[in-house]
Amino acid sequence: MNATVFLVDTLFGLYLMVVILRLWLQLVRADFYNPMSQFIVKATHPIVGPLRRIIPSIGRFDTATFVLALVVAALKIITLSLMVGGSLNPVGIVIVALIEVVKETLSIMFWVLILRAILSWVSQGQTPIDYLLYQLTEPFLAPIRKVIPPLGGLDLSVLIAIIGLQFLQLLLQDTFRFF
Repeated sequence: MNATVFLVDTLFGLYLMVVILRLWLQLVRADFYNPMSQFIVKATHPIVGPLRRIIPSIGRFDTATFVLALVVAALKIITLSLMVGGSLNPVGIVIVALIEVVKETLSIMFWVLILRAILSWVSQGQTPIDYLLYQLTEPFLAPIRKVIPPLGGLDLSVLIAIIGLQFLQLLLQDTFRFF
């Protein structure tokens, strides 16, 4: 049973990650023609496309993709609850799904920052993934750099952002103990 729970949790988590990345790519207006962007769009479009006909966007915020993220998180919670014999509370599922989306978003942001930092050591910034990571992270690293400029060629903005994300994750865990 533990192996099945792990597999279901992982599969739902991976698709949720792709959906959140699509939402993030749209918010920062990342390059649509980047191969990684194309993968994310093609993996989510069969569901997001029809949802967009029903749920309109609010400005640059793609509401249909956000709703899909909530639905994927809710389906994950429902499936895991049914597998372990838990009870289903509709209001609780919606609240936990929203918290799951926020938690997963913070986690993705953390790993994207780590990946960008590691690639900055070994890559020359000429690959499509480097450019995409730059587009994803620069909107929240640039304001940090305005406050704390690079010191002797060492950019501390990624470290400050990671500390901030870890703080937010711990704050979420303290606020909602059921994680």
